[in-house]
Amino acid sequence: MGGVRELAVPFVVSGPCGVAVRDRLKHLTPQDERVLRLVGAYQGRLASRDLKARCADGLEHGAGTWASRKRGLTPQSSSRIAGAITKATHDQWALARRCQAAHIQTLEAGIRTLRHRLSLPIGAPGTKRAPGGYRSKGEWFHKSRRLAALEARHTVAVRDRQAGRVRVVRGGRRLLNTRRHLDQARLTEERWRERWEAERWFLAADGESGKRFGNETIRVTDTGEVSIKLPAPLAHLANTKHGRYTLASTVAFAHRGVEWADRVVTNRAVAYRIHHDTGRGRWYLTASWQRPTVQAVPLATARARGVIGVDTNADHFAAYHLDPHGNPTGEPHRFFYDLSGTATHRDAQIRHALTRLINWAEQTGVTTIAVEDLDFTAEKTREKHGRRKRFRRLISGIPTGKLRVRLVSMAAEHGLAVVAVDPAYTSVWGAQHWQKPLVTPHRRMSRHDAAGIAIGRRALGHPVRRRTAPPPHDRSDRAGHRTAQAGPGARGREGTRPPATDRPPGGPSPSGTRKRGPSASNTVRDAPSTHEWVQDSLMHTG
Repeated sequence: MGGVRELAVPFVVSGPCGVAVRDRLKHLTPQDERVLRLVGAYQGRLASRDLKARCADGLEHGAGTWASRKRGLTPQSSSRIAGAITKATHDQWALARRCQAAHIQTLEAGIRTLRHRLSLPIGAPGTKRAPGGYRSKGEWFHKSRRLAALEARHTVAVRDRQAGRVRVVRGGRRLLNTRRHLDQARLTEERWRERWEAERWFLAADGESGKRFGNETIRVTDTGEVSIKLPAPLAHLANTKHGRYTLASTVAFAHRGVEWADRVVTNRAVAYRIHHDTGRGRWYLTASWQRPTVQAVPLATARARGVIGVDTNADHFAAYHLDPHGNPTGEPHRFFYDLSGTATHRDAQIRHALTRLINWAEQTGVTTIAVEDLDFTAEKTREKHGRRKRFRRLISGIPTGKLRVRLVSMAAEHGLAVVAVDPAYTSVWGAQHWQKPLVTPHRRMSRHDAAGIAIGRRALGHPVRRRTAPPPHDRSDRAGHRTAQAGPGARGREGTRPPATDRPPGGPSPSGTRKRGPSASNTVRDAPSTHEWVQDSLMHTG
């Protein structure tokens, strides 16, 4: 354990800062759909031109260029629509820049790994922290060619970033590439074209506090009536006064509908987006708004009533309930999910598993759920794990990103705090200290269940290892001292426990020499005892 790295301090994850709810626009008339298509296509063309202008500005962008682009869009639409388009353009450009930086970091990680493995002799064994050399000259040659390819990609990516150039497509690059693989996607050209045009429409409006019902462009009253402010060239399509078009459909948000109604009746900002699902032939309205920043509860408060330690795996959550002293309580719980199929199916599986987890947490009476602060970005590269495709698929299937977003959002609705802990050694130490002692004829413990205990103890501020057993009564101290347990604030409590004496049993003295020479004994001694210290499953109760 000499190589144990320093562990990060557990922290309480901040709650969600925004809310989004969606409802279907039912019973739209043909004229309603025609107006929505015309408005979406017209504003989508304006958004495409604005994105092109923003990408041309690159790093030279400033408040002046932003104002100039908005002034150019205002006569073709309205001031509010122009503001929404330019803001969406900036968000898309900023997202592309973040993705570009992440791509460069991935390339650099792959290049470092390839250079390290190519520098080793053929067949050199790897370590637990670094891979070894390649197994044959042929593999070494092919990896050297891949290194050259990655270095070329890295050079291009760095050059683009320094020049402020991004690669961005309105409608999505994946859908654009699907155009060349229609047979594999099981799409006709007409269906693809319909989907492509729908994704490039712009039917969105930002909220405005103080305006009627919180939005002047797409207005939804407290009774669910939906109306749209038409751009100037399409004002002749209005069916109500002030250049507005009122849809025949009404909405009623079943989820968080009361919270939404409270905002619109007090004229607080609510943003809206209208989207057409071409696969189902349905129209949807999404409402979103910001929540005030809520200060996270103190860590000591979150620990007061114990925690639920959750170990995230590729097909299930392994959870264990721990009391405030770090003792496992009850039986392990597993919440399974299936991450095969479409993205919608995977998202629903994660949501259902988290719902069962949160319901069980409420039944136990705890107010905190502890999870690992996982990030497998460096673990999913083919350069590090090579032929271990099953392992790469395994860690790629663990829903770390969706888990964080979903868990924090859903837990906040039930008044539960989320504590993130360092994931280092939780599986190894959990299996070492907790798996075997908790096995009974009626309880089966897996490494994942034990890892859940380790995560919970780390969130509570306790070391993962259990207390050592007290000395037996045949020792000189007559069991006079309590069991050894490092306190939550003790430095190095996660490291290796030091020996009880100045040297381990059977080892040399600190000076390296014997303190006295051997001497013959005239006393007949008993045979040496075969008793060993066994680490009992003692639990800390105070």
